[in-house]
Amino acid sequence: MINQSDFNKSSPSVIARGQNAPLPANFQLLLLTLTDFIARTAYQMGKTPLLPLYAATLGADEIYLGFIASVSTMTGLVFKPLVGLLSDRHGRKIWLLIGTLFFIGMPFVYRFIVTPEQLVIVRLIHGFATAIYGPVSMALVVELSAENRSARVGLFSLGRTGGYIFGPALAGVLLLTMAPVEIFTVIGLLSFFALLPLLLLPDNRTPIAPAHTSWEVGSFWAQLKEGIGHATMTPAVWLAGGFEAINNMVTYTAKAFLPIYALSVGRNALEAGLFFTVQQGVTMAAKPSLSWMGDRFGPLRIICLAAFGLAGALIMLTFSANFAVFFGAAILLGLAEALIMPASTALLADQINASNTGAGLGFLGTLQNGSKIIGPILAGFLIAFAGYEFTFQAMAVIILLVCFLFGTLSRLRR
Repeated sequence: MINQSDFNKSSPSVIARGQNAPLPANFQLLLLTLTDFIARTAYQMGKTPLLPLYAATLGADEIYLGFIASVSTMTGLVFKPLVGLLSDRHGRKIWLLIGTLFFIGMPFVYRFIVTPEQLVIVRLIHGFATAIYGPVSMALVVELSAENRSARVGLFSLGRTGGYIFGPALAGVLLLTMAPVEIFTVIGLLSFFALLPLLLLPDNRTPIAPAHTSWEVGSFWAQLKEGIGHATMTPAVWLAGGFEAINNMVTYTAKAFLPIYALSVGRNALEAGLFFTVQQGVTMAAKPSLSWMGDRFGPLRIICLAAFGLAGALIMLTFSANFAVFFGAAILLGLAEALIMPASTALLADQINASNTGAGLGFLGTLQNGSKIIGPILAGFLIAFAGYEFTFQAMAVIILLVCFLFGTLSRLRR
């Protein structure tokens, strides 16, 4: 568990950045979590169920709806490593401020959209908000202290999970009395409150990578080559990113296809919706109590344990006709997700060079976003040719094989 003495330690990185009286680490974590929760809640309000309904009012067909729903993820796929590297170079807080301005400003643009094509462009630009927040906020969290990183990441991620739960619910309530386009104005106003805790954070303008402080193009490309090269050559980045990608492939495949499969085996629409409520609820409830396990038993062991949980959940889904097994799979999927993200982030932070933390976490974000796009596409092809049960079973076998491969390589490397 997290010790109070650890919370009261000041981050070495913060001290190195010239703060005369740095805020206690626990208070900084609280401010970061609150900032992320407010921004993510507002952002998720604009995704489900609001975005498809708004796109339909513009005349978007089914193909456009799918593209519009995923296009903002593509921004993070490309720009997360670059933003992480820039925060290594010029400090974290300035980039969080820029990201918050995207959260605040972009919702007001939706009022002026008249075609689905314009909505695609706006979603691409709006995606910069999460592309910035992802690697930069997580880099700040892992830098607070070298100890208990898994537990700290688990606590911080509660803000993000809370946004996934409360955002859609708030949007649904507002849709009862407001037009979709009007709710985007509410989203922009709500996002403004993310500035309040953010402005209380230390102004760490001194760069994390002091050898690369110049704005000259040559200096920038030199650090870009160094940062991306170091990230791609660090085994922990690929290990953490690989299992995060597997987790995203499973969860996003479930989001895309499980409702249809559930109806085909006798479950009703309400039960299909409750599956995801149970999954996210278990993840949110379990993270504080389970995230410390990565610190105590080692991140790699916990990642493999989570992988077994993902495989088990997939096997259980093939027996979804049974009510208890169906929701047991939701619980197991939620527990696996609660374990894997804190442990994988801590594993990466432990092994990557401190001056390239942002770049490494940005590259991790690219792997995560890529899996969110690729997973449902690959699963769709498998389902079309072999059916749901074979697809779930095949994914479970692949997860176990990957876990065995990484475990063997890790032992050989030691």
